[in-house]
Amino acid sequence: MKRLHMFKPDGVQAGLMLLIVLAVILFSLLLPGRFLTAPTFMSIAFQLPELGLLTLAMFIAILSGGLNLCIIATANITSLFIAWLLLSYLPADASIAVQLVWLTLGIIGAALIATVIGIITGLMVTRIGAHPILVTLATMMTVKGIGIYLTKGSALSGMPEVVRILGSETLLGIPLPLYLFIFAAAAMALFLGKTRAGKCIYMGGSNINATWFSGINTHRMLVMVYVISSLLCVLAGLVMMARFNSARIGYGDSYLLLTVLAIILGGTDPNGGFGKVTGVVLSLIVLQVLSTGFNLMNISQHFSLAMWGAVLIVVLSIKFFNSRYSEHRAMRRSALIAQQTALINKKEI
Repeated sequence: MKRLHMFKPDGVQAGLMLLIVLAVILFSLLLPGRFLTAPTFMSIAFQLPELGLLTLAMFIAILSGGLNLCIIATANITSLFIAWLLLSYLPADASIAVQLVWLTLGIIGAALIATVIGIITGLMVTRIGAHPILVTLATMMTVKGIGIYLTKGSALSGMPEVVRILGSETLLGIPLPLYLFIFAAAAMALFLGKTRAGKCIYMGGSNINATWFSGINTHRMLVMVYVISSLLCVLAGLVMMARFNSARIGYGDSYLLLTVLAIILGGTDPNGGFGKVTGVVLSLIVLQVLSTGFNLMNISQHFSLAMWGAVLIVVLSIKFFNSRYSEHRAMRRSALIAQQTALINKKEI
């Protein structure tokens, strides 16, 4: 019974599931014969992983009480490294096995770059004491500037076959990038929910000072958070490179707002300390279904971007007033209990 209770959706998750159903029904009625088709859902399945991996990278940073504005730049700089390695050193007539070996070497090198970025970010947040927004803004500008300088702003295109397979092929009818996202999301959920380090991240997001005084090395914990966030960006950069058949420092710039929107919509506290991977995954599905429906209706991307910003403002406002209402109810309940206790004591006297 306890195991079944673990999979029981809470109010936020149930609401997101309902929203997915309503969105599918609405677009099916507005776009008869166009939305409710296999190609449409296959398109959703191919587009979801890159935004999903970037959102997980942002999620763990927000959960710890911080933020990582450098996720897009990290994904792009690591994908540029992989692309440079493959285009420069991979033989033109290399077999799939040889290509896979070189791709693995590229991913290892990209992971080292991401680890360095994560360590620098974490150390600046913990040792210098700078706010995560300022730190990650600085690292974003630095990484982005390095990428533009090295590539002159151009794209590295013409990826080998093994990369194109990753971006376009399916296994059992499911896109290969989606397997990567599902694995990353499941690993994140298990890490946060079942390990001591994951529970420490929740504690640190709720109250970093109390976590420190409880004997947990919060400096090491935050460095780990930003390293994990950066490593998830490597996977996101790989998926973007595979889908676009190229790597460029400017890819995915519009995803930054969407990652924050998906996290807040999924029930995560923007101040840290509370949030679930399942809620984030469901909110990503909601956003991807809505985005696909708007594209089929030929709605301008600029209007969609403005709408996402407006939705984020509304969600944050609802969370703020709901929090104030809950605090007000708690205060009234406490006052009523105190009043009743005083009356009982008065009668006893």
